[in-house]
Amino acid sequence: MHRFQRRKHTQRRCLRPRKQERLLFQKQICSEFVFDPIRWPRAEIDEDFFKISKLFNAMRSVVRVPDLDPKYKVAVLASKQDHCLVDLLHEWQDGKLPLDITCVISNHNRGPDTHVIRFLERHGIPYHCLQTNRGNKREGEILDLVHGTDFLVLARYMQILSQNFLESYGKDIINIHHGLLPSFKGGNPSKQAFDAGVKLIGATSHFVTEELDAGPIIEQMVERVSHRDNLQSFVLKSENLEKQCLARAIKSYCELRVLPYQENKTVVF
Repeated sequence: MHRFQRRKHTQRRCLRPRKQERLLFQKQICSEFVFDPIRWPRAEIDEDFFKISKLFNAMRSVVRVPDLDPKYKVAVLASKQDHCLVDLLHEWQDGKLPLDITCVISNHNRGPDTHVIRFLERHGIPYHCLQTNRGNKREGEILDLVHGTDFLVLARYMQILSQNFLESYGKDIINIHHGLLPSFKGGNPSKQAFDAGVKLIGATSHFVTEELDAGPIIEQMVERVSHRDNLQSFVLKSENLEKQCLARAIKSYCELRVLPYQENKTVVF
């Protein structure tokens, strides 16, 4: 897996790896190089590194040139709570996340005068309301809507995606959990943490797998709490952590700084 950065005044065609950013781990090599786009055309890069990956028996080779390659296409799924979705939209608007949002999908109907709908209409992002029930999760319709995306983001989407959905989509899905995994899995983790009398609360961004809240962890953030906090302040602090944690995980993923290995671990550099 390789990430490239463009510089204007490069004299040589040869690669010059930065030693502090070179990582060899479980047959995965992640490096950042300086290259001359005139002497080394973009079309040749994938072919050259495919040969290198074959030489080292790499699991896969991903090459991205941020200045030249298109941004990742991402669909965002959210339920009733807006804080992660709104923060993600504003981070995207400010250019802090290197992606294009193709649509927002929700099982909650938002009115036309809500902040989210006005924002999406202003930026030309489709909003799809697919209300669900126990017998119909509308997964077939979701799959049609997310066709062609590079990965999905669950911004507090409170529905469990089935194994069939995960296999049919076949790409990465990033979720934000309002708790410090592996503790407090499942529903209402803030109340679980409050009832347990913890002194640290947290948020966890992770890849979605068949097992609930058990996918490889990408990012975690924590904040101290005390006996002075009540359940409401627990929730407010948790929501603030969730927004930051999800945005940081997405940014790391888009910059190819997240390396899954074994079954449930990652290296993030």
